[in-house]
Formats: sequence, structure tokens, C-alpha cells
Amino acid sequence: MRSARHEWPVWSTTAAVVTAPEVLEPSVRLVESVLAEVDAACSRYRTDSELARAGRALAGGVEVSPMLAALIEGALEAARRTDGAVDPTLGAELDALGFGRGIDVVDVSLEPGGPVVRPRRGWADIRLRDRRLSVPDGVELDLGASGKALAADLAAHTVHDRFGAGVLVSLGGDIATAGAAGFDWQVLVQDTADDPAQQVSLRSGWAMATSSTRRRRHDWAGQEVHHILDPRTGLPAAPVWRSVTVVAPSCLLANAYSTAAVVNGHRAPAWLASRQVTARLVDSAAAVVTVGRWPAQGGGDRRG
Repeated sequence: MRSARHEWPVWSTTAAVVTAPEVLEPSVRLVESVLAEVDAACSRYRTDSELARAGRALAGGVEVSPMLAALIEGALEAARRTDGAVDPTLGAELDALGFGRGIDVVDVSLEPGGPVVRPRRGWADIRLRDRRLSVPDGVELDLGASGKALAADLAAHTVHDRFGAGVLVSLGGDIATAGAAGFDWQVLVQDTADDPAQQVSLRSGWAMATSSTRRRRHDWAGQEVHHILDPRTGLPAAPVWRSVTVVAPSCLLANAYSTAAVVNGHRAPAWLASRQVTARLVDSAAAVVTVGRWPAQGGGDRRG
């Protein structure tokens, strides 16, 4: 398949669209429209997003837009699939560690056994009935990870549905593809410049996501912290893995499993294998561990 590529900055990362040259320009505009709709629905970085405007009224239940309902359902699906290792109710903890809008809660200890800021109520207490959303008072939602992955899925399928062309949409470490049956996309898997790199084939219609403890880091209270939190503590997960890359039928699932693997630490390979997930994990010493049908370094097996 002949293809062309366009990249642009969005959401503190890079978006990319790869598709047939003759539909690249309108495809990019369509993807931008999908991303704008997602951002307007759930961004925690804008006071006018639908989620921000709902605020504390969510405790009594609020009728939400179809897009926000889809994003909430996606976040709950990620939580269910990972037994709660990926939890959308960690907004307060992310804020406290400097990854959000910023709130007054700053008394977070990074020492083992230290105080936990997060509310004791979590994802299982969120209620979505049709489009009526209820969130317990005091719970701050963060749909960043699942929302970005679902946005990639929605964008890829929207482009394919509109133009019929095969398409790859990348949002940072989240990649979704659609169309072009029988076609393999060539993807370079490498988180940071000093990580081991590997080029693999991703079958069209499948997705790939990478979760990293090396990106989105900053100094907080004299310690360097990353943004993937363990719901059991409300603190950054132990950096057993520099990165985890997962292939799955959707980007939402790939992101859920890769994020959960980081949270699960040393248990991650066995946990992923028990769910028949194909994955590549890079440990703190930059050694590679693979799970499932991931090809050996230099191999050309198709994923998906």
C-alpha cells in the first residue's frame, strides 16, 4: 500500500497519521476533529471541559454526552480487564504529585508505608447507566491513559469508515490501525533513545501501546517521580520496567495491559501470560523480556 505521513504536536506528545496519499490531508483534519472532541469531553487541563464543568454535581448523577460516556466506559473496561490495576480515580494523586491541574493536597509520602492521599473509593464505585454518570464525592477522575488510547481507536476507525483507506494513527506510544486487510505496518519499538530498539510487523486492524516509566518524569519533593501510579498506594509504581509494549485487538486494551504490567512489577510477565497477551518488557537494566508471540530480536513474525 502506498502511504504518506503527517505529524503534529498534541497533548504534550506527537500525533501521526499514515494513510493513502490522496486522503492524507482530509484524514488529518478528521483525526484532529476526533481529538478535539475527546479533549472537550474529558480534559483535566481545561476548566471548560465537560468533565470539569460537571464537577461535584457528578455525585448526584449527571447526563453526559455520548463521547464522555464512551470514554468513561472505556476507562471502566480497562479497570475490569486489569482487576483494578488501571484505575481512573487517581486524579487527586496525580495532582498531588504535580501531574495535574494542581490542588491543595500535597502531603504525599514516597516512603513505603507512608500516608496515602487517594480516596478509599475507586473505579468500582463509578456508575454509568446509559449516559447517566455518578461519581462519589471526593473522587477525581483522570481519563488520560485510557482516553488517549480510545481516541486513537476512534480516530483510526473514523478515517477508515469515511475514506475506506488503510490507516495508522499514533498518539505518542498508542497506535491504532484500521482497514487494509492483509497489510502489515512496520513499527519501530523503542521508548527512549538509550533503550533497545526492534522493528516489528503489526497486522492492520490491530493495535499497539507502550507504557513508560522513563517519560513524563519530574522532580517532586526532591525525588524524581513518574506518572504511572499503583492504585493500592496512590504512589508511582516501582520502576521494575522501563517500558512495556503490548499488542492487542484495540489500543484501549493494549494500553490497559501495558499500564497494568508496569503496576504489577515483577509479576507482570506471568500476569500477561495468564491472559494470553503478547508483550515486550524492558527492565531497569535495559534487558528485554518477551511474552506470548512477540518475535525474537530481529524476527519478522507478524503480530496480531
